[in-house]
Amino acid sequence: MLGTSSLDLPQRLKEKENYLNVAYGLKSWLLTTDHKRIGILYLISISFFFTVGGFYASLIRLEMLTPAGDLMTSEVYNRVFTMHGITMIFFFLIPSLPATLGNFLLPMMLGARDLAFPRLNLASWYVYIVGALIALGAAMAGGVDTGWTFYAPYSTSYANGFVALMGIGIFLSGFSSIFTGLNFIATIHKMRAPGLTWFRLPLFVWAHYATSIIMILGTPVVAITILLVAVERIFGIGIFDPELGGDPVLFQHLFWFYSHPAVYIMILPGMGVISEVITTFSRKRIFGYHFVAFSSLAIAVVGFLVWGHHMFVSGQSPYAGIIFSFLTYLVAIPSAIKVFNWTATIYKGNITFSTPMIYALAFIGLFLVGGLTGLFLGAIATDVHLTDTYFVVSHFHYVMVGGMVMAFLAGLHHWWPKITGRMYSEKWGVAAALITFFGFNFTFFPQFIVGFLGMPRRYHAYPDEFQFWQVSSTLGATLLLVGFLMPFFYLMWSLWKGEKAPDNPWNATGLEWKTSSPPPVFNFDETPVVTEPPYNYPDPEVTAAESA
Repeated sequence: MLGTSSLDLPQRLKEKENYLNVAYGLKSWLLTTDHKRIGILYLISISFFFTVGGFYASLIRLEMLTPAGDLMTSEVYNRVFTMHGITMIFFFLIPSLPATLGNFLLPMMLGARDLAFPRLNLASWYVYIVGALIALGAAMAGGVDTGWTFYAPYSTSYANGFVALMGIGIFLSGFSSIFTGLNFIATIHKMRAPGLTWFRLPLFVWAHYATSIIMILGTPVVAITILLVAVERIFGIGIFDPELGGDPVLFQHLFWFYSHPAVYIMILPGMGVISEVITTFSRKRIFGYHFVAFSSLAIAVVGFLVWGHHMFVSGQSPYAGIIFSFLTYLVAIPSAIKVFNWTATIYKGNITFSTPMIYALAFIGLFLVGGLTGLFLGAIATDVHLTDTYFVVSHFHYVMVGGMVMAFLAGLHHWWPKITGRMYSEKWGVAAALITFFGFNFTFFPQFIVGFLGMPRRYHAYPDEFQFWQVSSTLGATLLLVGFLMPFFYLMWSLWKGEKAPDNPWNATGLEWKTSSPPPVFNFDETPVVTEPPYNYPDPEVTAAESA
C-alpha cells in the first residue's frame, strides 16, 4: 500500500523540525549583524582560502625537489605560484586579523554593543565572498600567470589566462577592506565606554586604528590600478603598454604605493596581538605604552612613503632611489621600538610559557630576522644583487608567515576560550607552536642562502648546485604543514570535548575579559565604566618583595 503510515508520522515530523531548525540556524548566521558571528564567518572563510593557498605552496615545493622541471611545465608552474600569491595575500593575509579577531574583539575592548555600522559589517563579508569566489572561478577556469604583482604590460597585453576576471575579483574584495576600515574608525571614535580615553585604549585597538587608516587611503589605489589592468586588457586602451602609448613604470608606482603599506595592513594587527599576549603572560604593564601606540601611527604614515624601494632596478631616478632607501631605514625605527618595548616588558616579568606566549615569542624572533634582512633590500647596492632572487622570497615570508601567521595563531589561541567558551589542550598547543617555529625556519632560512648564491625566484628548473637547499626547504615545509594542521584538529576537538572556559582564564586585563565566555549577543548587560590605566598588572618586583 502506497503512502505513509501513522507510525511514520512522528518520525517525519521530527525530521521536518530538525530541518527547519538547521535552515533557521543557517539563515540567522547568513543574515546576522552581530560582529562576533561575522568575525567567525570571516574565520571560516579565510581558513578555506589559507588551505587553497597552502595547496598551491605544496605543489611549488614538490616541483623544487629536483632541478629539472619534471612535475609541471613552466606555464603551469607560473600559474601555480601566481595563484599561491594571490590567494594568500588578497584573500588570507590582508583580511585575516582585522576581519576575524578585529571584528570579534574590537567592540568588546571598547565596551560597545557592536560596531558603528553592523549592516555594513555584514556587507563587507558578502563583498569579500563574492570577490573571492570570482577569483577562485578564474583559478578553476585556468588561472593567471602574471605573478601576484600583475606587472604591466605583460598582464595587460601578453599574459595567458583570465587576468581581467581575476582583477575584478580582487577589485571587489578591496571594498571589503574599505568597509571594515571605515567601520573600525567610526567605532573607535564614537563608541568608547565612559572613561575609556585614547590613552587607556588597548594597543590592539591602536594597531587596528592605524591599519584602518591604511585600508581606507591605500586600498582604492590598488583597486583602481587592477581595474585599469582589466580595462586595458579588455578594451586595448593605452595606459601601461608602451606600444599603446602607456607607461609600464607607472603601473609599478601605483601598485607599490598600496602594496608596501599593505604589508602593514597584514603586520600591524599582528603587532597589536603580540602587545596583548606579551603583557598577559609576563604579568606586567607594557613598557613605554605611548611609544608603542604612536609607533603604530608612525608606521601607517611613513609606510606610504617607501614604495620606491621595490623599484631600484626599474629605471627610476637614482636620486629618487637614495630618498626611498633613506625612508626605508626610517620606517624600520617604529618597528624596532615595538620589539625593544616588548623585550623590556618581558624582562623580569612573571612569565608563563603558555601556547599564546610561545607563538608570540616565535613572532618576535622571526619578525626580527625578517626586518633585519629587509635592510639589505632597502640598500641600493645590495638590492641590485638580491632583487628577484629567493632572498626576497625568504625575507617576505619571514615577515608575513613568520610574523603575521604566528601573530594570528597567538591571538587565536589567546582568545579561543572567549570566542568558544572552551579550553584547548595546552600540551598539543605548545607542541604545535614549537613544530611550526622549527618547520618555518627549516623551510625559509635555506632560501636566504640560495638567494644570496644567485638563484632567481619563480623558476621551475634550476642548476644542480642549488638542489641541497631546495630539498632542505621542502623537508622543512613538510614539518611546517604538520604544525599548521595540528591546531585545526585540537581546536575542533575542544569545541566538543574541551573543558568549559571561565570568563577570564588568563587573569588578563581588558574589557573583553569582563564578559562571559562566549559573550552574549550585545556583549555587556550594562555599559562598563573604565577607571584604570591599561594593563594594570601589579609590579612583579613589588609583589615579590611583599611576598618575601
